[in-house]
Amino acid sequence: MNLQLDRELCFFDIEATGLNVVRDRIIQIAIIKYSPKTAAPQELSMLINPGIPISEEAMQVHGITPKDVANKPVFAQVADKIYDFIGNADLAGYNSNRFDIPLLMEEFARVGKEFDISKRRSIDVQRIFYKMEPRNLKAALRFYCNQELADAHDALADVRATIDVFKGQLEKYRGQDYVDDDGNVTAAPIRDNVQVLHEFTNDNRFLDATQKFKVDHNGEVVFNFGKYVGKPAGKVLFEDKPYYNWMLNKEFTSQVKQLVKQLAKDYEKNLKA
Repeated sequence: MNLQLDRELCFFDIEATGLNVVRDRIIQIAIIKYSPKTAAPQELSMLINPGIPISEEAMQVHGITPKDVANKPVFAQVADKIYDFIGNADLAGYNSNRFDIPLLMEEFARVGKEFDISKRRSIDVQRIFYKMEPRNLKAALRFYCNQELADAHDALADVRATIDVFKGQLEKYRGQDYVDDDGNVTAAPIRDNVQVLHEFTNDNRFLDATQKFKVDHNGEVVFNFGKYVGKPAGKVLFEDKPYYNWMLNKEFTSQVKQLVKQLAKDYEKNLKA
């Protein structure tokens, strides 16, 4: 790699039990370290027993099951090896500033190691992608229609540009299948069909725009935040009246408050059925 290095640089990636950097744990870490002193990079990769359950959502992403890590060391047993391998190196990864680095810091803190990043530099490759390939309306109009957006942020001009972009998308992707990160195929989702486009552009796991409630892998509506995260929403809202009232009186959206009332009502109705 033609990169001017004045100290070691570690590219790394973490797979975890979930996406919460405080509550979740590392189950796999892989590091490739570049050094200004040697041409060949060093690699370190290991599975780790997290000591807590792996969420179904996480397993669907990385495919690592409890059986895969059952006989692997816990983080405390490998912390020194990882810590020494990284040393004083700078860090790099994909979405690493928001996830991998803070999660690794939490794991080290639990075993009494301070992983100081104040004197380390970090490169987040995702940020390069997002900044150099913007996903705003101006960039979309240029990409799909080869046009420049005049009067940006004038509402009517923006609507007209959005329509032009939509027309360009219908044309560009007509007949093209969509393949997600797991290899699942959606046949020609960009077509002249509002229902198909609705299903493709919305994440049906979430019940509200702010993603406070979601449908879990069992098809049950659960909390997606707070102290009851992952717990059945209807049951909690019906049984914990102070929490029910708290949600109705705090600054949640009207959509969320409507769901709070409906979920509690539906749960009570099912109890009586």
